[in-house]
Amino acid sequence: MRAWWILLLAALWLTGCAGGGGATPTPSGNADADVTDEASSGGERYAMSSDAYPQEPPDVSRVPDAVPRIESRSRAGNRSTYQVWGKTYHVLDDASGYERRGTASWYGKKFHGYATSNGEIYDMYKMSAAHRSLPLPTFARVTNLDNGRSVIVRVNDRGPFHSEREIDLSYAAAARLDILDRGTGRVRVEAIDPAAWLAEHRGGTEAPRPAVAEAPEPAASAVAAAAAANESAVPTSAGSVTDPIYLQVAALGSADSANELKARLQSSLEQPVRVASAPGLYRVQVGPLAGRAQIDPVRGELRRAGFDEAFVVDAAAD
Repeated sequence: MRAWWILLLAALWLTGCAGGGGATPTPSGNADADVTDEASSGGERYAMSSDAYPQEPPDVSRVPDAVPRIESRSRAGNRSTYQVWGKTYHVLDDASGYERRGTASWYGKKFHGYATSNGEIYDMYKMSAAHRSLPLPTFARVTNLDNGRSVIVRVNDRGPFHSEREIDLSYAAAARLDILDRGTGRVRVEAIDPAAWLAEHRGGTEAPRPAVAEAPEPAASAVAAAAAANESAVPTSAGSVTDPIYLQVAALGSADSANELKARLQSSLEQPVRVASAPGLYRVQVGPLAGRAQIDPVRGELRRAGFDEAFVVDAAAD
């Protein structure tokens, strides 16, 4: 009987630590912030003391892969070296050609709604991941070596800080790879060259407009097309723009996280902020803006607050 309890406790510990390798986020809005020993200790930062599955998760089986696009390095999270728990880590200058095999873990509810290492908001229902050394952001293909399943994730966080683990996946990515129940899985991680990917899949190297959420938002190409249409909108004969303009900052799977982000943005912006909800998805948007002339100034305010990826939507997109 005692041996049975030991095995049970060991299994529970492994599952509970699935995200515990996890990312050590830094506060967004601080361009100089990075992972440090003090930050990695967690302190009172998180409402939960240990990681967990979401209680009522949406169906993530059809969450699409992250869509590779050309992006600048994040202002935060990319110091050449950083320390966690007394150990020094080095960030690669370039992700080109990166390929490793190792163990993948995942992180979930404890970190959901908190800032990642590059200042974005972690949403466990998006196709994202944490890595110790890849530049932020990096697009990578992760393949489960036991079942052949493969996903594309956008690396925007640091971790896992367990030497035997290669990458920390979001809940959605782990679910797609079928490693949730075991907590870890054997994987191959391959960095993707966005320019080459775009040339192969779109017939060109021009990147679509950055989008915050990969799922269940439309594909990035559709987002880019909508954004281009919005920004090229012309006044009607009555002299007004066809639809109100909003800047979307994030799309989250949690209403509480979306409302927390809304309150945070509202306290630092002069523009109104709203949460546009759909089943299982909550879009945090700034606006309506008075017109196209406000887009760049408001984007500038958002960048200074640590949100570099806001994109244009309109009321018809809800």
